[in-house]
Amino acid sequence: MAEASIREEDPTSSRMGMDIDPNSTITELLTNYDDYQLFKLTTFYWDRLQQAIEEGVEGLAPMLTDQDYFSQQEYHKVTELTEKGNQAESAKLLLNLVMEKGSQTRRVMWESFVKMCHGLQKLDKILKEIKELGSDPFDYINITQGLSELPSHQKDVQQKHKETLQIQTETLRVNTILLKKDKILQLVDRYVELTVLSNVRDQTLLEHELLARGRDHEEWREKHLHKQLEKIQIDKLFRSSFFQRHSLRHKMMGLLRGCKSASRSGSSAAVSGVPGIGKTTMIQKIVYDWATGKIYPHFQFIFSFKFRNLNTINCRINLRNLILDQYPYFRNVLGDLWKNPEGLLFIFDGLDEFKESIDFADNQRNQSMCTDPESWCEVSDIVYSLIQHKLLPGCSVLVTSRPTALHSLKKAEINVWAEILGFAGDERKEYFNKFFEGQTVAAAVVKHLEENEILYTMCYNPSYCWILGLSLGPFFTQRDRKQQQIPKTITQLYSYYIYNILKNHSREIESHHGVFLKLGEMAFTGVSEKKIVFRNGDLIKYNLQPSQFLSGFPMELLERDDSVQSVVYTFPHLTIQEFVAALAQFLTPDPGYIRKVLREAYSKKDGRFEIFLRFVVGLSSPQSAWPLEEFLGPFLHQTTRQVIDWVKEKVEGQINNRESETDKRDLLNILHYLFESQNKELAQATVGSVKTLAFSELQLTTIDCVVLSHVIGLCDTIKHLDLFGSFIPCEGLQCLASVLLKCQELRLSCNKLGDSGVKLLFAALRNPDCKIQKLQLRYNNLTVSCAKNLASTLSTNQLLTNLDLGNNKLGDSGVKQLSVALRNPDCKIQRLGLEDNALTDSSAEDLALAFSTNQLLTNLNLGYNKLGDSGVKILTVALRNPDCKIQKLGLAKNGLTDSCTENLTSALSTNQSLMFLNLNSNSFTDQSVSAFCQLSQSCRSLERIMLRDNHFSPNGKKQVESLQGSRLHVAV
Repeated sequence: MAEASIREEDPTSSRMGMDIDPNSTITELLTNYDDYQLFKLTTFYWDRLQQAIEEGVEGLAPMLTDQDYFSQQEYHKVTELTEKGNQAESAKLLLNLVMEKGSQTRRVMWESFVKMCHGLQKLDKILKEIKELGSDPFDYINITQGLSELPSHQKDVQQKHKETLQIQTETLRVNTILLKKDKILQLVDRYVELTVLSNVRDQTLLEHELLARGRDHEEWREKHLHKQLEKIQIDKLFRSSFFQRHSLRHKMMGLLRGCKSASRSGSSAAVSGVPGIGKTTMIQKIVYDWATGKIYPHFQFIFSFKFRNLNTINCRINLRNLILDQYPYFRNVLGDLWKNPEGLLFIFDGLDEFKESIDFADNQRNQSMCTDPESWCEVSDIVYSLIQHKLLPGCSVLVTSRPTALHSLKKAEINVWAEILGFAGDERKEYFNKFFEGQTVAAAVVKHLEENEILYTMCYNPSYCWILGLSLGPFFTQRDRKQQQIPKTITQLYSYYIYNILKNHSREIESHHGVFLKLGEMAFTGVSEKKIVFRNGDLIKYNLQPSQFLSGFPMELLERDDSVQSVVYTFPHLTIQEFVAALAQFLTPDPGYIRKVLREAYSKKDGRFEIFLRFVVGLSSPQSAWPLEEFLGPFLHQTTRQVIDWVKEKVEGQINNRESETDKRDLLNILHYLFESQNKELAQATVGSVKTLAFSELQLTTIDCVVLSHVIGLCDTIKHLDLFGSFIPCEGLQCLASVLLKCQELRLSCNKLGDSGVKLLFAALRNPDCKIQKLQLRYNNLTVSCAKNLASTLSTNQLLTNLDLGNNKLGDSGVKQLSVALRNPDCKIQRLGLEDNALTDSSAEDLALAFSTNQLLTNLNLGYNKLGDSGVKILTVALRNPDCKIQKLGLAKNGLTDSCTENLTSALSTNQSLMFLNLNSNSFTDQSVSAFCQLSQSCRSLERIMLRDNHFSPNGKKQVESLQGSRLHVAV
């Protein structure tokens, strides 16, 4: 245990009065805390406790009520919120009530936490941390919250620093005239809180970041946010409660040696987020909130740097001058600051933009060490040494990065890992309400987004919300805009984004065409080289004048960032850079050049060109091209034709390649191209006659399902659609529901659709135009709740003959309802799979009645249930019925013994239809051998019997094997 190892390593711990018993339980620790300590513990963990008990309020509230700490009225108030689905408010109310009632109620609450923590992962984590800190964690809590007194001359500098940072961070600069309002906006008026998680999902990313995060954003949030990972408020990033466990243990060891040494180890935090998710704006908010005294009182000074600015330093430098270059008023106090590093926080924003590589690996480290803030070294050495606590040990460091650069921090001394997940539903609405002055326009834009899955999925990202607002807003504010022209694809959206910029700057420049071509060529080089930061030299290389980007439409396409050392330029978002790069391909005078670009871009499999290619194909569509042609001139017909021909070749070459995951992913990407093209003629010519589409075991997003729906809608009839193991979300199935009825064979197993998901599917099955004949729904978490709907569907559908419901949870009640449908003469089911559905002998009578009545049902799999001997005896009655036409019967692993053998063999001896019988994995012994021998003679229709994994002796097994003949195949 952690406590034991600490005690062995530090015999001085007893001198601090911390008698840590390695065998003490969390209950004993809590009992030893006095009322004030328990109060302090509750307030320290307040935010995390609120999250941790959201799923457990219904269990916690009764505990407090049963012991008379809550009144019945208070109990009902708390549980009423939970019943309405507002778990967060319910947990908040419960905690507030406990704090109001005083120390004894608080103690009972913590005792209740111990009893219920095993079912609540977040709560269990908190209790384990408390236990790891031992019997007196309060010195440590004091360190994380404490604020030491500054000398008067440092106070003056601190005040100057806070005033400077406040001025630098209190506004957001908006480089657009599209909003028809001031370009300088107040940060506090525009900022919307982001969801930040206390973990990072993956530290390597090969796909384009928009695809990789948009792919699973909403489903992942629902699955993990409330159960496993915790949200972090930005003011809690450096709380010990979010440290990795090895870091927490290290800090505790320091505590046992004395508070001074404990605080000297410092903290490093890494915050990950995709482009445009709000990393830089979050840093701005952190600095602003510190400068205005709202957060981080234990940090006396914060120094914030951008890696893109550090790139301009091409000589050796020391930390002293690095600070003085930005904050010259520190000149006379830096020496004092070095003596108290615990009060310093260094922020480095945009590690992915840093041109130098930093090696944190211990075993083969090529990074030079910098241990003195006055020593001259490379910038990368300073950053490395601060993060690793080699330079100013005791200071804290915050680094932000895209996921693609996180691998470089894997070996670094990072205490806290966090990820910005972006906006949730209500946060999206809040953003658009702040974006538009009129609530009517905001509501109209949100409604349009909710009706368009492709665009709505983008809304988790603040930068995409910005683009969506600028592109869609005019359609709901300008009377001359036609509603049918509202963008529906990503290419159309970005096309209107550029169109709106050009329209508002139409008189400023003679040749938009020339500027866009040069800018697009530079953007394309950036996409090719994974470069997003440009300098004056880059602009001059492409015959662009830096002065052009001080005003007008170029300023809105390329943002200028002035630093002390130089000027850098970036596109507002990576996708805008990719769109401008794609647009340039239609402006070049050589129509043959596009072929080379498409070939080379498609050959790169690391995702860098994926969005670029979608934009290129999308711009071949008149709906995307014509708004831009108004200002840039007509696109060359030959170029557009080349793009369309390329897409056609790719579809025809890939449509039948479905063996590997790469093949399936390539085909899906090509179908995305078709969707972006919105070229109905092209789609029908390439996929209209396709009979099979297979994407098994390829995870599909809602956007993928929108694309598939579009493609299938243009096909004649799909004979076989394989979506096995594609983890289709409910929203995805909703997009597909209207076209699934065109498929004859549909494989949807292993998708976890649940009862709500299959309701959409059943609605399609009841459609008179539905062509589905074979349907697989194994492993979809189906329960009795969907049985009534299913039964109604089977009684209506005249074409469905093959239905596999194996490995679900229908149970006896569900099968009872299903059997009613099977007895309906309109039901055409011939093959039915009910394997592993928690069936018992209680359902046997209903099943027997169904297959003695239904003369079309010939194949029934009841394996891996619990029918038992009594259940099979009931089934044998139906098997004797001459109306029973069962040809294949599966009864594997049903707990069958020798007790049912006589009934089974006797019934089958009169049955003239049974050809296949599966009795694997039961408990038959040698006592049943003679009966099976008689069965082989009496049941003349039987061709195959499976008896593997039963309890036959070697001699009995040999006797059964002897039944093998030209007519009967026996597997034993």
